[in-house]
Amino acid sequence: MSIEKDREVDIEKRSSVDINQREEETIPPPYFSNSLTKRLLSWGVESRGISPVPPSQRTDTSYYKLFFLWFTMNFNILSFSAGTLGPVAYGLGIRESCLVILFFNGLCCAPPAYFATWGPKLGMRQMVQARYSFGYYGVIFVCVLNLINMVGFCILNAILGGQTLASVTDGNLTWNAGIVIVVIISLALSFCGYAVLTWYERIAWFPVLIVYLVALGLGGKYLNDVPATEPATAPTILSFASTIAGYVITYSPLASDFTIYFKPSVSSTKIFLYTYFGLFIPIVSVQCLGAAFSAVALSPSLSPSSVPATWAQSYASLSVGGLLQSILSPAGRFGDFLTVLLSLSVAGNIAATFYSIGLNMQLVLPVLIVVPRYVFSIVATAIVLPLAIVGSHTFYSALEDFLGLIGYWCSAFVAILLVEHLVFRKRYSSSRNFTQNDQGNHNVWTRFYPLSYWKTSSLLPSGLSAIAAGIISFGLVVPSMSQIWFTGPIAEKTGDIGFEMAFVLTGLVYVCLRSMEVRLRGKL
Repeated sequence: MSIEKDREVDIEKRSSVDINQREEETIPPPYFSNSLTKRLLSWGVESRGISPVPPSQRTDTSYYKLFFLWFTMNFNILSFSAGTLGPVAYGLGIRESCLVILFFNGLCCAPPAYFATWGPKLGMRQMVQARYSFGYYGVIFVCVLNLINMVGFCILNAILGGQTLASVTDGNLTWNAGIVIVVIISLALSFCGYAVLTWYERIAWFPVLIVYLVALGLGGKYLNDVPATEPATAPTILSFASTIAGYVITYSPLASDFTIYFKPSVSSTKIFLYTYFGLFIPIVSVQCLGAAFSAVALSPSLSPSSVPATWAQSYASLSVGGLLQSILSPAGRFGDFLTVLLSLSVAGNIAATFYSIGLNMQLVLPVLIVVPRYVFSIVATAIVLPLAIVGSHTFYSALEDFLGLIGYWCSAFVAILLVEHLVFRKRYSSSRNFTQNDQGNHNVWTRFYPLSYWKTSSLLPSGLSAIAAGIISFGLVVPSMSQIWFTGPIAEKTGDIGFEMAFVLTGLVYVCLRSMEVRLRGKL
């Protein structure tokens, strides 16, 4: 036993030698150290992938960057579209839709905001941190799920942006051409990396705000004319709530990707609040706007000659982009210009997601760590663009199905990370052995998550407890699901409670399995 322990300590020491010096490197490994790469770096293009950022390079203290990053990512037409699902897909009225949007976003914005506070303390991307729960190899499975999640959101954003852009051209621009324009703009932003991305997100929200204010000014007077709907049932409300939860909780697997350059000493409370409200304010406001306008457009008591009736016609032919273009049409050419601005609002979300897609690719295939981050932005574009074009004519059913499904696994992921951090890492940190490099670090978080462990599989958990907890919990999650293509026996009576079931059951099972694992291994 002592020989095995000495071997592990030796591995720890070797893995931690000159870690700061190695991570100070800003030029990629020799395979990519050509003149073009060096020139890109000199222009400020970020090449860093999943390697932790050393404290000397964590210097940012501008909290407002974080707020506007999340604000712009969600102050777009996809949030509007998600809000329309309440009246369109679930038959809810404005009041019921907005109450669900308000409550469940208020709840589900908390996990990504909390995970964002880990970035400054550790300098690690979110899925690198997840290795301390899922293990070196187990996290590959989670990253594959996250890649599906992020690619799916990019596809939805690209389709919606392309459709909206095409809606102002009277058929002169196809949906496919609009999708290409939106995706290429997003690629340019993502390619440059963190600095350009945060700069863009600080300014890109303002034109979109003008668009929504004008839309309210032109169409707001019709929002009072919606007749009362039938009382909503609990199953309907819970099913819509699951969709709303799936929209925002999926930011949890990438939350700290954008906070790793903040100083370790920054206030965790401020990081949490700036992230939380950066998510909550745009999502709630725009989703409620989408719910309100779609409820008016789909009202059965509309006169065929009324203005909202033209909204319904545009919505039927051109989806959400057509609805917004119809609302803005009284402004004439200026309204068309505003619609173009709105179509480009998705670029902020796609670009930031492209940024995280590359990081997850490096975790799925660790050998790709030698490839500069910006290369993966091109790879992500090559994946998203054709899929968005193919799926552009089935947007709405795809949106409803996708948002309903992705919330389940993300809920389980959040539960595992929270239990690992709050129950195991803090509880057992005082009794663990650390390398000299870790002991000398004043940051208490490195006692919870020794930085030198991040790429050594033998020093990380096996990941079996995390994977098993997720799989076991889905024995009750599946019967609690309510989707168009499947409704479980529990969901038939309660509505979709798969999201809630995944969180609670995964957390409980993980506590039991991880406790057994720690006892058997004698270490975390």
